[in-house]
Amino acid sequence: MMTLHQLTCFLSVYEEGSLTAAAARLGYAQPSVSEQVRNLEKTLGAELFRRAGRGVVATTVADDLRPHAERVLAAAQEARAAVASGVRLETGTIRFGMFGTARLYAGAGLVADVLARHPGVRVELIGQNSNEVSEDLRKGRLEAAMIAVPQLQSEGLDITPVARDELVYVSADPQRLESPVTPQRLATASLVMPETTFRAEDSVRMALRQWLHETGRNPQTRIEVEDVETAVELAGMGLADTVINRGAAEQLVPRLAPGAGWVSLRPKQYDTLAIVHRAGATLSPAARLMIELATARIQAIAEPVRPR
Repeated sequence: MMTLHQLTCFLSVYEEGSLTAAAARLGYAQPSVSEQVRNLEKTLGAELFRRAGRGVVATTVADDLRPHAERVLAAAQEARAAVASGVRLETGTIRFGMFGTARLYAGAGLVADVLARHPGVRVELIGQNSNEVSEDLRKGRLEAAMIAVPQLQSEGLDITPVARDELVYVSADPQRLESPVTPQRLATASLVMPETTFRAEDSVRMALRQWLHETGRNPQTRIEVEDVETAVELAGMGLADTVINRGAAEQLVPRLAPGAGWVSLRPKQYDTLAIVHRAGATLSPAARLMIELATARIQAIAEPVRPR
């Protein structure tokens, strides 16, 4: 098999016209260079050099091989440079998983943070729902992500909680905002809820179902939608109320439902936000950068969870 080492030795001998001079140029022992050239000749089935006095003379086969060897070695050098550049985060693409609601109030800031440090990279934020992002992590499509987690253990994944985001009740009716909402009140409320495709696995709905367990009822939805923006707009129209993350409420209610407001649940309920990656994975510099910046960004918005 032809190797880069063989081609390097071949070009040095070709350009120096001497095995000894080529070895000195490369910093190798002369027998090592001779062996590499012989092995290359065996692979090609052709003679590359003939001895002439104290040096060697290239054959026509060597003349034909030279430009190809130069291109191969140049391409290998470019590949090494590209990888080194990516490791230094000068170029390339950084991919990071992030569930839809978090992107509303941290996504743009996170991208800006990355580009401020590494203006030459390309950034991809991937994912609509935490369950979907988890599957991409398990299958190796993503290296790391920040998602909402209903529990702190999941097979095949390492989960590190970094923040918790309060769940709030959004309504256009001022009377419904006069006091925190109890499980009994929520159980009889008319609700519009987002994430209808992922309703069984959505972390907010799972938290509410567990919270309402004592009442023996599940939250009753009057309207099902996919995105939180539509849910907030409908709540602002007074067609139904909704329960969403406080971070999303602070971002969306003033813009999409200026006549609405929000109030806490009693007792307060939270969505846990965590950094997640495959168990035992060795993370790349890009993944470690995204984890650092995403954690700082989300902890500036939601309540930080500090390691014990």
